[in-house]
Amino acid sequence: MSTSAPHPRRQTPMWRVATASCVGTTIEFYDFFIYGTAAALVFPKVFFPALGATAGTVASFATFAVAFVARPLGAVLFGHYGDRIGRKRTLISTLLLMGISTMLIGLLPDASTIGVVAPILLVVLRFAQGLAVGGEWAGAALLTAEYAPPNKRGLYGIFPQLGPAFAFALSSATFLVTGLVLGDGDEAFLNYGWRIPFLVSIVLVAIGFYIRSTIEETPAFRAVQDAPATSSSRVPFFEVLRAQPREVLLAAGSLTMLFAFFYMGTAYLTSYGTNPQGAGLSRPVVLGIGIGASVFFAVAIAVSGIVSDRFGRRRVIMTSCAAGVVWALVLFPLLDTGTAVAFAIGLTVTLVVFAVSYGPAGSFVPELFVTRHRYTGAGLGYNLAGVLGGAVPPLLAPGLAASFGSIAIGVMLAVTAVLSLACTYALRETSRRDLGHVDEVGGTQAAATA
Repeated sequence: MSTSAPHPRRQTPMWRVATASCVGTTIEFYDFFIYGTAAALVFPKVFFPALGATAGTVASFATFAVAFVARPLGAVLFGHYGDRIGRKRTLISTLLLMGISTMLIGLLPDASTIGVVAPILLVVLRFAQGLAVGGEWAGAALLTAEYAPPNKRGLYGIFPQLGPAFAFALSSATFLVTGLVLGDGDEAFLNYGWRIPFLVSIVLVAIGFYIRSTIEETPAFRAVQDAPATSSSRVPFFEVLRAQPREVLLAAGSLTMLFAFFYMGTAYLTSYGTNPQGAGLSRPVVLGIGIGASVFFAVAIAVSGIVSDRFGRRRVIMTSCAAGVVWALVLFPLLDTGTAVAFAIGLTVTLVVFAVSYGPAGSFVPELFVTRHRYTGAGLGYNLAGVLGGAVPPLLAPGLAASFGSIAIGVMLAVTAVLSLACTYALRETSRRDLGHVDEVGGTQAAATA
């Protein structure tokens, strides 16, 4: 048995790796979330005016869901290159794809100008966003997981996970400021105001590109490249399905509740809060509450990730899932009281429950897979969960509420929490796994088969 040590070239300091992963996911998820906010507040009127309020909202969220279908494809595409040519170059590609797609959405003519072509182009650009995010998360998580000391992977794993919290606050603030500057009326906001957050994102992408260009490749990936055995003919997608299909499927199930709670909180509840048939609150109030909730969201991510280094990833995630079962059944009766306070509590607790799972996920999911196909495996598991939890619940929610009342949405969320609890229980604890050890048989980790 021979081992290969990490490549002796210069390594990026851990603080810079953490910054690069956090800034990158913040920018990518900012682009992703402004679409969700616009889907709730703007797109039904701008791109689907002929469908009416309810059908327009359903169609708008259907375009939102398109990205989740694209995400597993993005995981396969970018995972292939991330496992073959490296994490760094692949992450730069996902950043550029997301930035260009988002800017083009901001320039897209509405349905009154180009008719049915407008929603078709919107779907195409949303699909491109999904491809980018499908490749982003796994790579950002791998940056910190493969650089961090084994006993501090939970700590450093929170940095890519903090990106969505910062992005949610930033996207809500951008729409809030834009709306306040343009006034309370809808005409200016619907005509051009909503485009400003999309166009501003290109500046953030330039910043992220610079930061990611300054980091070196991870030591674990270098070790695989330097291993005596090569696998130039292997396709990471087929390799992970052959070697670790159980981990892919269980990881997807484990994270389903996480996605369901988060996207119901950030997208559907934004629509519900401003809808006269829902909470009936003003747009500035809902966006302001979103900014405040993101603070608690970020703190919960940090605490849960750090705690997972001591108590284990599975235990923390299972605690979140168990809490999710109860909270899902309480959420909509609380929201139906129609007060701003109830909405603030509902949104904040929903995001905190999600965050307790999300904090450890940044280290837990990469730790499940061996180095040669870790990018692909982690990305597949994460983004399949995105389809189950992120695309389906927001799409079903309006119909469930109309047919059975809002409590039906809570039951749906509780089911996702039970699924995630069972799948997490079926996975093994990973917090003490060595991500850098490589053996001579195809470069696989000995620890992964323990």
